[in-house]
Amino acid sequence: MIETDFILNSFDTAKITNGSVTWKTPSNIALVKYWGKQEPQIPKNPSISFTLDACFTLTTLEYQFRQLSGRDDNTKFNFDIYFEGEKKDDFKPKIDKFFERIEKYVPFLKDYNFIIKSRNSFPHSSGIASSASGMSALALCIMSLERLLSGVEMTDAYFYKKASFLARLGSGSASRSIEGPIVVWGKHKEIKDSSNLYGIKFPSKIHKNFKNFHDTILLVDEGEKQVSSTVGHQLMNNHPFAEQRFLQANENISKLSKILQNGNLKEFISLVESEALTLHSMMLTSNPYFILMKPNTLKIINKIWDFRAETNSNVCFTLDAGANIHILFPESEKETITNFITSKLLKYCYKNHYICDRVGIGAKQLSI
Repeated sequence: MIETDFILNSFDTAKITNGSVTWKTPSNIALVKYWGKQEPQIPKNPSISFTLDACFTLTTLEYQFRQLSGRDDNTKFNFDIYFEGEKKDDFKPKIDKFFERIEKYVPFLKDYNFIIKSRNSFPHSSGIASSASGMSALALCIMSLERLLSGVEMTDAYFYKKASFLARLGSGSASRSIEGPIVVWGKHKEIKDSSNLYGIKFPSKIHKNFKNFHDTILLVDEGEKQVSSTVGHQLMNNHPFAEQRFLQANENISKLSKILQNGNLKEFISLVESEALTLHSMMLTSNPYFILMKPNTLKIINKIWDFRAETNSNVCFTLDAGANIHILFPESEKETITNFITSKLLKYCYKNHYICDRVGIGAKQLSI
């Protein structure tokens, strides 16, 4: 599909004057990372991710028809946002920018007063993709309203594809949080129907080794990230190693596609850990440069390497743009790896905090 396929040309706000909708939308963890983008939120390289389950955002969108005497380009979006029960005016500029970007595709936004109520099941802004789950949840709520207003029957396939398209305009990685268990975002010649405009479910059969895969997240640091993802992406624009990195990511998508189908866990480990360290190396060599890992991040990585060498386990790690570590392992090793984590690794976590998660199936609409 192309951009114009997502423009809503006909809708009737008189049909729906008020109501609310709630979506529970997961975060995701990229296996092949996207780092670097161009306007409007187009990735410089494709990425592929596990959709998570326990790490989610729960968002309710309340809407009330606005009685406007006149509406023009100067009419402002009208909304309030509450996060974890507290009014968050400092979140409003980001949402306002998101509404500006998507208004062309959902032109009814200025016809309503909105109240956005949101909460996370995990610490905000600490290296877990809160913008991914948050923006995708809001995009799904808006799509639910569009479905009511459009007056035509909308297929689920179109609904989710447009939701991913809209979510991308709020946060690139949000395009990967609509469906599951594995999502590809970004055009790749070997991935059928892949697109820079939205994420798609991995189109090939997934080997049983990757079914019910686990992701235990060790919260090394629950504070604010040293650098936002937005700033990090911008640093790729003049990065001396950027073009080679984009080529590498495309090659790794090809390799990972085969691995996900053939079930080779050793090759999975090598590729996923290399991708994680490459992401951080790009930040280490940018201008200005940043170190996103903490001392305990490195201690945990070395403990994982030692454990794997001693036991031939299939445990591995990946990192997002922060200090926290995602420990990935197959269902068959759940008991062994859980014991390893609790006995050897929790002491390196902030207040022993960690989250047990696994690969999930995607977003779900709730009735509240």
